[in-house]
Amino acid sequence: MAMFRDRRALPGRGFALTELMATLSVSAVLLAVSVPVFNQAMVSNRLTAYANDMFATLALARSEAIKRNRRVVLCKSSDDGQTCAGMGGWEQGWIVFVDLDNNASRAASELIVHKMPALPNGYALNGNTSISSYVSYDPQGMTKLASGAFQAGTFTLCPPAPAASGHGRKIVISASGRSRVSKITSCA
Repeated sequence: MAMFRDRRALPGRGFALTELMATLSVSAVLLAVSVPVFNQAMVSNRLTAYANDMFATLALARSEAIKRNRRVVLCKSSDDGQTCAGMGGWEQGWIVFVDLDNNASRAASELIVHKMPALPNGYALNGNTSISSYVSYDPQGMTKLASGAFQAGTFTLCPPAPAASGHGRKIVISASGRSRVSKITSCA
C-alpha cells in the first residue's frame, strides 16, 4: 500500500511570487547593461579583424615585391577579383598582383597573388589621396606611385552606423613601405 504524504507538511518547496519577480527584475537590469557592452565588443573585434586583414595584405604585397624583385600592387577590386576598380572605396575588396608593366593597373597576363572579398555591408574603408586607388611596392619594399614618386598614406576603417561614433581603425603606410594599425576615436 503506497503511502501518500501531505504536501503541505513539506517546508521550503518552490519560490514565492515576490522572489521570482525580484530575480527576474535583477536579470533584466543585468541584461540591459550587458547587451550594449557586448555589441561594442563585437564591433571592436570585427574592426580589428578587418584592419588586420588589410595590414596582412600590405605585408604580403611588400614581401612579394622583395621576393620577386618586381613591382607588386595592391588595388581595390570589385566582385570580379580580376581588375582594379576605378571608383568606390576599398570595402569592395582588393587584389594583390605582380605589376609587370609598372602601370598600377592589372593586365590579364599579370599574376594575382591574393584576393580579398568585400567587407560586410555598412563598413567603410577609404584611403587618403595618395592611396585612394592603389598601393604599389617596388623591389626594395618601398611604396611608390606608378610614376616613381613617393607614396605614403592612411586607410580609415569605420563600422556601420550607429556604431561608427567613437570607433574605427586607421592603417598608416610610411614611405619605407611599413604599415601600422591604430584605433581612432571618430569616424566621419
